[in-house]
Amino acid sequence: MQTKNKTDNKNILFLCTGNSCRSQMAEGWAKELLPESIGPFSAGTSPGRIDPLAVEVMQEAGVDISGGRAKHLNELADIDFSLVITLCSGARDRCPLFPEPVVTIHHGFDDPPGFAAGAESEEALRDTYRRVRDEIRDFVRKLPEILEERGI
Repeated sequence: MQTKNKTDNKNILFLCTGNSCRSQMAEGWAKELLPESIGPFSAGTSPGRIDPLAVEVMQEAGVDISGGRAKHLNELADIDFSLVITLCSGARDRCPLFPEPVVTIHHGFDDPPGFAAGAESEEALRDTYRRVRDEIRDFVRKLPEILEERGI
């Protein structure tokens, strides 16, 4: 069993249903903002493919997630996580129990693809992705505090 990633950081899993948008953004932000303090991973309970608009809006912010791929949670079974963060209610409801001392928390974000049908324009749709991207960035910036508060 792998206890730490290659940089010996605390391993954190960002979990969504599809591992196509929010969890990919969170992993990308964590790699960008906290490379010295955590080992970020993302997965899904029912993965699909990476959302091209998520890649696009992250690229606008200077973060390249184009090389990622949607992964099933089972693909990361050999990694010891310190923290698992569910980012959508579907993942929260289907999140398996992790053995102690793994801490699991939920911090939900709106689903940008879910807004596609109701978007008034392509720009309005992109603005939703950008808003969620920025909300995830702000959350990731707070991860060191969350880890400290939880004794991780």
